[in-house]
Amino acid sequence: MIIQPLKRIAIFSILLVYGICATAQNKISGTVTDTSGVPIPGVSVIIEGTSKGDSTDFDGKYDITYNFTENTVIVFSYVGLKTKKITFNGQTEINVQLEDDLNALDEVVVVGYGSQLKKDITGSVAIIDGEAFESRPNTQVGALIQGQSAGVQVLSSSGKPSEGFSIRIRGTNSINAGSEPLYVVDGVPTTDTRSINPSDIDTITVLKDASSTAIYGAQGANGVVIITTKRGTTEKPKISLDMYTGFSQVWNTLEVLNGEQYRDLMTELGLSTDWDSFTARTDWQDEIFQNGFSQNYQISVSGKSNNTNYFVSAGYISQEGAVRSAELDRTNFKINLDQDINDWLKIGSRIAYTRYRDVDVNDNNNVNQGGVLLGALTTPSIIGVFNEDGMFASNPFQNWENPLASTDGLDREFNSQRFLGNLYAEAKFLKNFKYKINYGIDNSNGIFDSFLDASRTGFGVAIGGQAINNTNKNSYFILENTISYTNVFGKHSLEALVGSVNQKFLFENSSIQTRNFASAAVTTPNGGSELFNATAFKSERANSSFLSRINYNYDDTYLLTVNFRADGSSAFGPNKRWGYFPSFSLGWRISKEKFIPEESIISDLKLRAGWGIVGNDQIANYAYLGRVGNGANYPFGGVVQPGTFPASIENLELKWEESEQMNVGIDLSLFDNRISLTADAYIKNTRDLLLNAPLPTATGFDSAIQNIGELRNKGLEFAVNSINIQKENLSWRTSFNISFNENEVIDLVGQEILQGGIAGGRGEASIVREGEPLGSLYGYIFGGVDPATGNAFYIDRNGNSTFTPSPDDRTIIGDANPDFFYGITNTINYKGFGLFIFLQGSQGNDLLNATRIETEGMIDPKNQSTAVLNRWRQPGDITNIPRASFGNSDNSRVSTRFIEDASYLRFKAITLSYNVPSRFLEKLHISSLKLYATGENIFTITEYSGFDPEVNAFGGSNTVRGIDFGTYPQTRNLIFGLNVQF
Repeated sequence: MIIQPLKRIAIFSILLVYGICATAQNKISGTVTDTSGVPIPGVSVIIEGTSKGDSTDFDGKYDITYNFTENTVIVFSYVGLKTKKITFNGQTEINVQLEDDLNALDEVVVVGYGSQLKKDITGSVAIIDGEAFESRPNTQVGALIQGQSAGVQVLSSSGKPSEGFSIRIRGTNSINAGSEPLYVVDGVPTTDTRSINPSDIDTITVLKDASSTAIYGAQGANGVVIITTKRGTTEKPKISLDMYTGFSQVWNTLEVLNGEQYRDLMTELGLSTDWDSFTARTDWQDEIFQNGFSQNYQISVSGKSNNTNYFVSAGYISQEGAVRSAELDRTNFKINLDQDINDWLKIGSRIAYTRYRDVDVNDNNNVNQGGVLLGALTTPSIIGVFNEDGMFASNPFQNWENPLASTDGLDREFNSQRFLGNLYAEAKFLKNFKYKINYGIDNSNGIFDSFLDASRTGFGVAIGGQAINNTNKNSYFILENTISYTNVFGKHSLEALVGSVNQKFLFENSSIQTRNFASAAVTTPNGGSELFNATAFKSERANSSFLSRINYNYDDTYLLTVNFRADGSSAFGPNKRWGYFPSFSLGWRISKEKFIPEESIISDLKLRAGWGIVGNDQIANYAYLGRVGNGANYPFGGVVQPGTFPASIENLELKWEESEQMNVGIDLSLFDNRISLTADAYIKNTRDLLLNAPLPTATGFDSAIQNIGELRNKGLEFAVNSINIQKENLSWRTSFNISFNENEVIDLVGQEILQGGIAGGRGEASIVREGEPLGSLYGYIFGGVDPATGNAFYIDRNGNSTFTPSPDDRTIIGDANPDFFYGITNTINYKGFGLFIFLQGSQGNDLLNATRIETEGMIDPKNQSTAVLNRWRQPGDITNIPRASFGNSDNSRVSTRFIEDASYLRFKAITLSYNVPSRFLEKLHISSLKLYATGENIFTITEYSGFDPEVNAFGGSNTVRGIDFGTYPQTRNLIFGLNVQF
């Protein structure tokens, strides 16, 4: 009976093999997709309770080898999607479809010196995430923010490639001190964002109210923009290659007089020449405007393991502007590294190196000062580019050279190198405590070189050529030490933070200018025989701070945040060196209360209220000191001796500007978070302004910087996000925000400040006055043109008409501040196609078209616009264009005649993209390929008659805004690009 033992052995063997199989390493694989069936890269696939697992590649595929048991649970998770858990059960292939997690309340938001869950935030905070960045190509940080957040106005005062952005968060907060927000890049504060590579940015958090910015104390009055760069997201190394090429052109040109019309006007002005000698017919706008060209290349490698996270990138961008000679080049390198040393110690670093170069264009000047844009409009078409002797041709009646003398006759270039980085360490100790030390630096060196040829331009010939070399060196370091405590006990959640911050700034500058060059063989200053000017200076400043914060949460319903910071700065007087900046904010998540039913259409409802005091320290160093000036040289014994003089009066009481802010807000989500609304109301009172105010003459000084005056900003903000359609193959999302801000000068100790001088001796065009907003335009009220004489008449302060108004007849004639500004974004996806539409606009802002003062003034030999064809020529003519009058600017005063409505709606970006299906890419070993075409500024709806309504001749000035004086306009861009991932 041998069969029975054999049967037993066989059964035992089967059980043994089964047991071995049950514990041996098995392999599972599969694909993770979204609800539309599109593969999702970067999904975390982890064995529950372990750190073992994988991340999906760009085909959405994964594979895991592990000692599986029947009950092993695999966890599939991805930010923004619902986490899914699946039990092994002996499967070898598990394909998973992840659904959108419409509840974004558990999103982690970076705030000052830490992070919070979105649902726990009690201040006014806006988040701009990577999805907004990737929908359109960008070259500057400001472009990423524009139109994306309520209460944040991004001002692009010029369309030059080298022009940066001015950002105003809830209005302009100062007159003489800076109003730009504080930028914090990976923990390092900075003010320069032009050299930051947008492709490296992961998220941007905008802190808008005092309860969120008070942790930054004296640097927080203008808001804070926290920029976090990318980290690795997949265990498998990810290689990304982005590239695009683009073309740009000026979207609007202006009509000017042709040769015959110019001759008629000059004859009317009493000017004559040998007209037969001027036979050229040059279109100067066609000469200076060109088809710009840009190219951009970005490559990055990123990944993560159990203990290491890395992101390495390099990028290059080159732009040729739509105005002749305007150029920009930037090369970026970036390394981000985080390393877990053990379970209690972590270190990391963020390093960025940038080489930057640009060639600027002279705008905002008239032709006799080298202004390129106004030169193109006012240079007569009857001359050519060059004379027979090779010099740039000039106006027949004046030595005003044509605009190419500024673009081609002057070699100029700015180059800089910048190193921005930090090194940090985090250590956990005791229970629930964490210590962090962060050391950051921001060092940059900039060099500007220019050479004016001695043979081609009139001014160059007169001075024998000119070379200029300016060098700037900025050094900055910050050392932060913080200790945080986090604990959850019962329904209570507590987070506390204390720390210290030390900062130091060092500025160095030197400049040398020489003239009289023998030739153009040597273009550096050493080639000139005459030293015309040489200067050099250094300055430094140090800040020391102590900070603290408490976040308290009871039952996920009642929220409290308290901040306090003490700041000391060497920039202020020793009697007022320290400033103290407290804040608190409360939150009530009403939706957690029992009286809100679980099946309600309300997904989340939170009320917020906050108060705080923050400061502004953006002022020149040593402002409180009684400084000594040089250059008061005097003869003694027949020899010139160096002399000095008192340059400023001492003010040991000088201190920070102080901004007291209050904010009330509501966050509402409806219909399972498909619709979300955020609304805020705020008021900001900024007092103790750092203002250059008059002094009694007995002091020996006319004025000095003092803490006097007060400003107020108050407003409303609304932001709405909606998921309009979310189906298997179609999705449509919309974001809309609108902002209302009212600015008012409350106290100016009785004085008025006139600024914004317009060429031709026409006086200032901007005023700072109590009871009026900053950006008030100032001038005369234009009454019309007298049919009998052809002269312009104006309305005086008594309401009477006059041909000779006095300066006292000037009044407020416009407001550069909009009634509201807004942004609208629509993102539509259908299968592999994507459509992104971004509209941005401003309503109710006035613009002084000072370009028209030059092109309609008819007072000198400049060419004019075709508007002057309707000028008064004989008694009885009815027109609103006065007569031509040589040398007399009375008919072209700064007045309501040149004030225009600069409201606009701009199709800022339209992007059409296509994700190539993975089945076409497998043979190329490419994980994903996205092709796109973007149009920027394709359409602009405006009634403004100038080149562009979105400009300001005075850049980012606090007080002088809304003036167009031959300013480089925004351009229309067409971009073609692709994103490849391996």
